[in-house]
Amino acid sequence: MGKAFQKFDLTGKIALITGAAGLLGVEHAAALLESGATVVLTDISEVTLGIARETLSKTADSARIQTLVMDVTKPESIRVVAESLAEKGLRVDILVNNAAIDPKVNGDQGILETSRLENFPLEQWDLQIAVGLTGAFLCSKEFGTAMAHDGKGGVILNIASDLSVFSPDQRLYRKDGLSDDQQPVKPVTYSVIKAGLIGLTRYLATYWADKGVRCNALSPGGVYTGQSEEFVQRLTSLIPTGRMANHDEYRSAIHFLCSDASTYMNGQNIVMDGGRCVW
Repeated sequence: MGKAFQKFDLTGKIALITGAAGLLGVEHAAALLESGATVVLTDISEVTLGIARETLSKTADSARIQTLVMDVTKPESIRVVAESLAEKGLRVDILVNNAAIDPKVNGDQGILETSRLENFPLEQWDLQIAVGLTGAFLCSKEFGTAMAHDGKGGVILNIASDLSVFSPDQRLYRKDGLSDDQQPVKPVTYSVIKAGLIGLTRYLATYWADKGVRCNALSPGGVYTGQSEEFVQRLTSLIPTGRMANHDEYRSAIHFLCSDASTYMNGQNIVMDGGRCVW
């Protein structure tokens, strides 16, 4: 490794990723593996974790990939994972809070469009906040406390969204032939959770700073995932670079934010959205 990139080297470090079986969770893991880290993939499904491990093993040493089922909404589930790692002599140096429920906007729910604020179910509000925001708090509480107490410090990275800094443009989701009160929208929970993660980031950045624990946030923009041509055209018209992101375009930000290359960065929200937020 060239001298300029030595600070990006994560050889010997352990990184735990929540929601690791999801689209970007796998990409975050790939980035950390590229930098030499051992990754602990956690998610609620053993099956999807197995698929993620198999995918990552095609380009990385499978000995540096571990999988553990963990429900971020349950403190006991998180504690079991922490104890399991401790029994193996594994210390979490990097925590990536990535778990989230990203509600898809499709407008095919019938006479009552439940994505709209006036119809949005309380149980969905509770569930989505429990996964996306409370889960990040609980994991930071467990693994961040350990980072701070043993004197070795560490890194917490919260995965937010460009919707942490601006409101959803609901025109993106409009469907022809539907009245205004039936139009699908990006639900209120997504914006609240992502904005909340930025608040959590700033809080944690100061809370354990004297113990060597840094906390930052990464806010990605839209990623190509087979969306309709109409949606892609609407969204890309709002992005100065004229396109959405490819799956792997956030990897370099993960390299930077999780390594010693960013030792003086703390409490920041790095927005990578092709420039959408500056228009």
